[in-house]
Amino acid sequence: MNREGRLPADRKPDEDPLLSAGLKVAMQWADVGTDQLKAALEAMEPELVREHRVLLQRLKMQREAEQQYEERREQRAHRRQMTEVIVGAVLALAMLGAGVYVAADAWWLATLLCGPSLLALAKVFVLRRSDPDDMKHLSRAARTSTNAAGQAQPPPPQ
Repeated sequence: MNREGRLPADRKPDEDPLLSAGLKVAMQWADVGTDQLKAALEAMEPELVREHRVLLQRLKMQREAEQQYEERREQRAHRRQMTEVIVGAVLALAMLGAGVYVAADAWWLATLLCGPSLLALAKVFVLRRSDPDDMKHLSRAARTSTNAAGQAQPPPPQ
């Protein structure tokens, strides 16, 4: 029978180690008079106060450690996001510059560099997402540009 899921109140005293230990202590103190019990409890009070202070200090230190961990995690996430934005901006500017540079010689390559591929790449780095429609637009633009480039080029001289 699985007793792990049962509540402590549902258990018998001999099944729960904490209850059985408490019952044994209560039975030992039952024979002692009230004056002796009062003196024993007063003697235990400073120790209990110290244990309580230690427990409070441990909890405080644990909360501080958790807060520091959360702050470091947020700082790392922010640093990663800023790095992705910077990388995306540099790549977008590089593609835009390359598109302008090759526009006079290969206009079809310039449309590939400055068209939907630029937007799709910036979207991947800055927003960290890519939709399936992005790839459809990119492939359609690449197909259109390469078809137009093949028709516009004069035949090679013989």
